Amino acid sequence: MSTEEPRWLDADESATWLALHHMITRLPAALDADLQRNADLSFFEYQVLAGLSMRPGRQTRMSDLAEFSAASLSRLSHTARRLESKGWLYRTPDPTDGRYTLAVLTDSGWDKVRATAPGHVAEVRRLLIDALTKTQYKQLRQISERVNEAIGAEPCLGLRDKETGIC
Repeated sequence: MSTEEPRWLDADESATWLALHHMITRLPAALDADLQRNADLSFFEYQVLAGLSMRPGRQTRMSDLAEFSAASLSRLSHTARRLESKGWLYRTPDPTDGRYTLAVLTDSGWDKVRATAPGHVAEVRRLLIDALTKTQYKQLRQISERVNEAIGAEPCLGLRDKETGIC
């Protein structure tokens, strides 16, 4: 056990940390409330459906989808069960390796994503993009990339933007 004194945050560092903490806590909650109110979906359910919608063939392994959505396989399985009951996705064994299960977005799920996306994007724009100057949101992207690099490898599921290189 180290006996060195911790490098405590100074007042400015602490204010920055607390502002970030509040944002990363409140932003997903605000987006969740909006999606619940307007699309009868949780933020997590929308992320699962949207993640599938961006994959070739609108399908991917459950393990990859869990990594993409930063969720345990257990949480994803419970969510997939709810989404299956609504007819928005189904699960099937991976034909290339039966040890894996594929999540597949149905046509009805695709329709749900397409119907939900405009309102969700409008809320993201209202809460984040329009609240910042162009310079600030570019800085936020750069800051986010640096923090994600410090955290470690980011799952991309083949969704890396060809222009920006961002997942």
